[in-house]
Amino acid sequence: MNITDKDIQQIKAKGLTVEKVLNQIEIFKNEIPFMILRSPATLDHGILKFSPQYEKQLQKEYNSKLSQLEVVKFVPASGAATRMFKDLFKFLENYNPENESVNSYTNHEKATAIRLFLIGLEKFPFYEKVMQTVKKSYPDFEKLSEGKQLYIFVEMMLQEKGLHYGSYPKGLFPFHKYSDEITTAFGEHLYEAAGYNTINGVSKLHFTISREHLTAFKDEFERVEKKVEQKTNTKFEISYSFQKSETDTVAVTMDNQPYRIEDGSILFRPGGHGALIENLNDLDADVIFIKNIDNVVVRKYQNELSGYKQILAGKLLEIQQEVFRILQVIHSEIPSEDELKNIKKFLTEQLNVQPPVDFDKFAEKHKLQYLKEALNRPIRVCGMVKNEGEPGGGPFWIKNETGRSVLQIVETAQINERDKRQKDILSQSTHFNPVDLVCAVRDYKGTKFNLLDFVDPNAGFITKKTRNGDNLKALELPGLWNGAMAHWISVFVEVPLTTFNPVKTVNDLLKSAHQVKIFS
Repeated sequence: MNITDKDIQQIKAKGLTVEKVLNQIEIFKNEIPFMILRSPATLDHGILKFSPQYEKQLQKEYNSKLSQLEVVKFVPASGAATRMFKDLFKFLENYNPENESVNSYTNHEKATAIRLFLIGLEKFPFYEKVMQTVKKSYPDFEKLSEGKQLYIFVEMMLQEKGLHYGSYPKGLFPFHKYSDEITTAFGEHLYEAAGYNTINGVSKLHFTISREHLTAFKDEFERVEKKVEQKTNTKFEISYSFQKSETDTVAVTMDNQPYRIEDGSILFRPGGHGALIENLNDLDADVIFIKNIDNVVVRKYQNELSGYKQILAGKLLEIQQEVFRILQVIHSEIPSEDELKNIKKFLTEQLNVQPPVDFDKFAEKHKLQYLKEALNRPIRVCGMVKNEGEPGGGPFWIKNETGRSVLQIVETAQINERDKRQKDILSQSTHFNPVDLVCAVRDYKGTKFNLLDFVDPNAGFITKKTRNGDNLKALELPGLWNGAMAHWISVFVEVPLTTFNPVKTVNDLLKSAHQVKIFS
């Protein structure tokens, strides 16, 4: 493999090293092994379910300690809205209103998404704004055929000649329409955060965004700041960060040579959301909530969602308190046999950690060393919803490098579905990961962990892509809530499906969680 001086300059300019790039190329050559599933995590087998009384206790626990904590909400928000409009872009490309009706097109293309979009058109929060733009450019719009009207509406909505929503970051696209305002996903995250991470009248949020959208996000905050502050009686401290260029990964040809673009330089691609472990590691807080940018609801549902955030955070603090107590004990004195039994029970029953089968035969110093290593880690409590066929990751017991079973969030791409046993385990999955996490990232002495120490580097993904008609392979880093948190203490808790309302396509905005008025 020939790495030129020009390549070395390019690699260094990105903050990478030649050694790291060569290591990535070796990963392509050797491929990444699949996760080995032992069983799905289910209720009472890796997933907890709380009684209403216990939920109230946990909420009270969290709220009683909130004023003494540093809390921040971390929102990955660099995703583009483009994928929301896949069916609409296809419509613009394939439909000719001069040749056929919309009904004919939706029938022969089986374009149910276009039919639903047309039926719900006036319920979308952007409808009136798009119509204003349309009528400025097409004064005779009302006289046109239904097909021509819909084509023009979509064109003016998505393309540069109109509002150009097709190029927006998802966080700044209009999501909800109220009587007095239209809010974006970004704006709704402010309203929601005010319900569970406000301390002394201040709520802190951190958004990871694309560098080119920084001004647009700041402008949006300036637009909504006063209104949100008045309605929530809360001040907001907003910070931003960008995916670091040194987390980009090399792309390779199908025979594992660096893929070169037109000017001869090597193609590097963003390393996926797993790269954001670096951004998360830069935050210094006691409690960090993590939630995706598109998983928001209209405000009438937000109190319920805030309640479940408080429940997860209360459980996090309860677990952390016991972990810290145990660590202080084993660092200051030798626990009694009864105490060691209780610690082992706490590990297995509360933290889903399975000690070595011969743990009881360990010498005392080795027992204490094992417990220190098992407990002195970042902690996360993850909400899990019942699986209703959503694509994406779920909670499983997997076989780790030592042969023991550990709880992990596993993506479908990490599972060998050609293996019948693995496919059977996947089909038995009962719960889905909605990306609803609460994290504690300090040790028992109050020092922040270096989160990069707890990443499983072997848990990435190799994906196939195309560029200018060429096939190539890309490497995604271990996912933020997958391999990037593989060696955290992980506790999974069932939360209602109502807490999971992502907007993956524009038509998702027609669902009740995103409509202020369901009936009109």
